[in-house]
Amino acid sequence: MIETERLRFRQFVDGDLPLLIEQRSDPEVNRYLGGPTRQNAEALATRIKFYMDCYEKFGVGMCPMIWKETGDIIGSAGLQPLEDTGEIEVGYSIIKKYWGLGIGTEAARGWMEYGFNMMGLERIVAVANVPNAASRRIMEKLGMKFEKNEVHYDEECAFYGITKQEFFGK
Repeated sequence: MIETERLRFRQFVDGDLPLLIEQRSDPEVNRYLGGPTRQNAEALATRIKFYMDCYEKFGVGMCPMIWKETGDIIGSAGLQPLEDTGEIEVGYSIIKKYWGLGIGTEAARGWMEYGFNMMGLERIVAVANVPNAASRRIMEKLGMKFEKNEVHYDEECAFYGITKQEFFGK
């Protein structure tokens, strides 16, 4: 798995489900992740299975985000298929205590570098609930360009994309 300056990642395992439920039960964390409808115990049990299946099928998926300084899991990030679009998306979610520290940008950049350099991807996309200004700022900091609004995960989302060439400025 990848590491960044302050973060490391590993694959999700079944034993991570209670912590994932706890982290995503915070209304401020889950408000742009579909709220309690998509972030409840039953839905997250299905979602964590999807994350683990992604490792088997694609060699990557969403992963627990570990703060190196303490070893605490502070969220999740990774690469995964964006529903049935054929695109690979970078995603991230962070517990509130760690907001505003540049962690989302650091995590997404690390996964994008991995996707382009190690997986040979030519393009990576990201989606965010339209009013999620913080997530959209992260995408823009990483050089991703807004392409359109469309529905993903049953929500109206801003859809961003970037090519390998654009990301590395070549």
